Amino acid sequence: MQQTLKRMNAVFRLATQKTITQMQRTVPYQDGFLRASLVVLVNEAPPVANREEKDGMGKYTDAYMQLQIAGAVAGDRIVAAYTMEYARRLEYGFVGVDALGRHYNQAPVGWTRAASANWKANVAEAVAEAKARSPSKGRL
Repeated sequence: MQQTLKRMNAVFRLATQKTITQMQRTVPYQDGFLRASLVVLVNEAPPVANREEKDGMGKYTDAYMQLQIAGAVAGDRIVAAYTMEYARRLEYGFVGVDALGRHYNQAPVGWTRAASANWKANVAEAVAEAKARSPSKGRL
Protein backbone atom coordinates (compact mmCIF):
# COMPACT_ATOMS: atom_id res chain seq x y z
CA MET A 1 0.00 0.00 0.00
CA GLN A 2 2.78 2.44 0.94
CA GLN A 3 4.63 1.63 -2.30
CA THR A 4 1.51 2.35 -4.35
CA LEU A 5 1.06 5.72 -2.63
CA LYS A 6 4.70 6.62 -3.31
CA ARG A 7 4.33 5.76 -6.99
CA MET A 8 1.06 7.65 -7.27
CA ASN A 9 2.69 10.76 -5.81
CA ALA A 10 5.68 10.38 -8.12
CA VAL A 11 3.36 10.15 -11.15
CA PHE A 12 1.47 13.23 -9.95
CA ARG A 13 4.67 15.26 -9.59
CA LEU A 14 6.14 14.09 -12.91
CA ALA A 15 2.91 14.77 -14.85
CA THR A 16 2.81 18.24 -13.27
CA GLN A 17 6.42 18.89 -14.28
CA LYS A 18 5.63 17.84 -17.84
CA THR A 19 2.64 20.18 -17.99
CA ILE A 20 4.55 23.17 -16.61
CA THR A 21 7.46 22.46 -18.97
CA GLN A 22 5.03 22.52 -21.90
CA MET A 23 3.72 25.87 -20.69
CA GLN A 24 7.22 27.29 -20.55
CA ARG A 25 8.14 25.96 -24.00
CA THR A 26 5.11 27.57 -25.63
CA VAL A 27 4.82 30.83 -23.68
CA PRO A 28 4.85 33.87 -25.99
CA TYR A 29 8.41 35.14 -25.94
CA GLN A 30 9.64 38.61 -26.71
CA ASP A 31 12.06 39.65 -24.01
CA GLY A 32 11.76 36.84 -21.47
CA PHE A 33 9.89 38.74 -18.76
CA LEU A 34 6.69 36.73 -19.12
CA ARG A 35 8.51 33.38 -19.03
CA ALA A 36 10.53 34.49 -16.00
CA SER A 37 7.40 35.62 -14.15
CA LEU A 38 6.10 32.06 -13.67
CA VAL A 39 5.58 31.09 -10.05
CA VAL A 40 4.74 27.60 -8.83
CA LEU A 41 2.85 27.19 -5.57
CA VAL A 42 1.48 24.19 -3.67
CA ASN A 43 -1.81 24.61 -1.80
CA GLU A 44 -1.61 28.40 -1.97
CA ALA A 45 -3.85 30.97 -3.59
CA PRO A 46 -2.89 32.07 -7.10
CA PRO A 47 -0.80 35.25 -7.03
CA VAL A 48 -1.98 38.54 -8.46
CA ALA A 49 -0.64 39.21 -11.95
CA ASN A 50 0.69 42.68 -11.26
CA ARG A 51 4.40 42.51 -12.02
CA GLU A 52 5.88 44.95 -14.48
CA GLU A 53 9.11 44.78 -16.43
CA LYS A 54 10.59 47.48 -14.21
CA ASP A 55 10.18 45.13 -11.22
CA GLY A 56 12.94 42.92 -12.58
CA MET A 57 13.05 39.21 -11.91
CA GLY A 58 15.46 36.34 -11.98
CA LYS A 59 15.59 33.72 -14.65
CA TYR A 60 13.07 30.88 -14.32
CA THR A 61 14.65 27.43 -14.09
CA ASP A 62 13.27 23.90 -14.16
CA ALA A 63 15.08 23.34 -10.86
CA TYR A 64 12.91 26.04 -9.24
CA MET A 65 9.75 24.27 -10.44
CA GLN A 66 10.97 20.86 -9.32
CA LEU A 67 11.90 22.20 -5.89
CA GLN A 68 8.49 23.83 -5.46
CA ILE A 69 6.57 20.61 -6.17
CA ALA A 70 9.03 18.14 -4.61
CA GLY A 71 6.86 17.62 -1.53
CA ALA A 72 3.50 17.67 -3.31
CA VAL A 73 1.26 14.64 -3.00
CA ALA A 74 -1.73 13.51 -5.03
CA GLY A 75 -4.67 15.66 -4.00
CA ASP A 76 -2.60 18.80 -3.47
CA ARG A 77 -3.40 21.83 -5.60
CA ILE A 78 -0.45 23.03 -7.63
CA VAL A 79 -0.74 26.49 -9.15
CA ALA A 80 1.58 27.54 -11.96
CA ALA A 81 0.83 31.18 -12.74
CA TYR A 82 2.43 33.97 -14.72
CA THR A 83 2.62 37.18 -12.72
CA MET A 84 3.33 39.73 -15.45
CA GLU A 85 0.47 42.19 -15.72
CA TYR A 86 -0.14 41.32 -19.38
CA ALA A 87 -0.17 37.52 -18.96
CA ARG A 88 -3.96 37.25 -18.78
CA ARG A 89 -4.41 39.42 -21.86
CA LEU A 90 -2.09 37.15 -23.86
CA GLU A 91 -3.71 33.95 -22.59
CA TYR A 92 -7.35 34.93 -23.12
CA GLY A 93 -7.09 37.81 -25.57
CA PHE A 94 -8.47 41.30 -25.13
CA VAL A 95 -10.27 43.70 -27.40
CA GLY A 96 -10.94 47.15 -26.06
CA VAL A 97 -9.42 49.94 -24.04
CA ASP A 98 -7.54 49.16 -20.83
CA ALA A 99 -7.50 51.20 -17.63
CA LEU A 100 -4.63 53.31 -18.99
CA GLY A 101 -6.51 54.21 -22.16
CA ARG A 102 -4.52 51.92 -24.46
CA HIS A 103 -6.40 50.25 -27.30
CA TYR A 104 -5.92 46.51 -27.84
CA ASN A 105 -7.02 43.95 -30.36
CA GLN A 106 -5.10 41.02 -28.86
CA ALA A 107 -6.01 37.54 -30.08
CA PRO A 108 -5.80 34.84 -27.41
CA VAL A 109 -2.68 32.67 -27.40
CA GLY A 110 -3.97 30.11 -24.89
CA TRP A 111 -0.63 28.45 -24.15
CA THR A 112 -1.52 27.54 -20.55
CA ARG A 113 -4.86 26.06 -21.54
CA ALA A 114 -3.19 24.07 -24.32
CA ALA A 115 -0.66 22.63 -21.87
CA SER A 116 -3.42 21.82 -19.37
CA ALA A 117 -5.36 20.02 -22.09
CA ASN A 118 -2.43 17.58 -22.30
CA TRP A 119 -2.81 16.55 -18.65
CA LYS A 120 -4.14 13.05 -19.38
CA ALA A 121 -1.35 12.37 -21.89
CA ASN A 122 1.23 13.68 -19.39
CA VAL A 123 -0.16 11.36 -16.71
CA ALA A 124 0.00 8.42 -19.14
CA GLU A 125 3.65 9.26 -19.95
CA ALA A 126 4.47 9.57 -16.26
CA VAL A 127 2.83 6.19 -15.54
CA ALA A 128 4.83 4.58 -18.36
CA GLU A 129 8.05 6.06 -16.99
CA ALA A 130 7.21 4.91 -13.46
CA LYS A 131 6.49 1.39 -14.73
CA ALA A 132 9.79 1.32 -16.60
CA ARG A 133 11.66 2.23 -13.40
CA SER A 134 9.69 -0.15 -11.20
CA PRO A 135 11.43 -3.36 -10.09
CA SER A 136 8.25 -5.24 -11.05
CA LYS A 137 8.51 -3.79 -14.61
CA GLY A 138 4.99 -3.16 -15.66
CA ARG A 139 2.96 -3.31 -12.49
CA LEU A 140 2.27 -0.27 -10.38
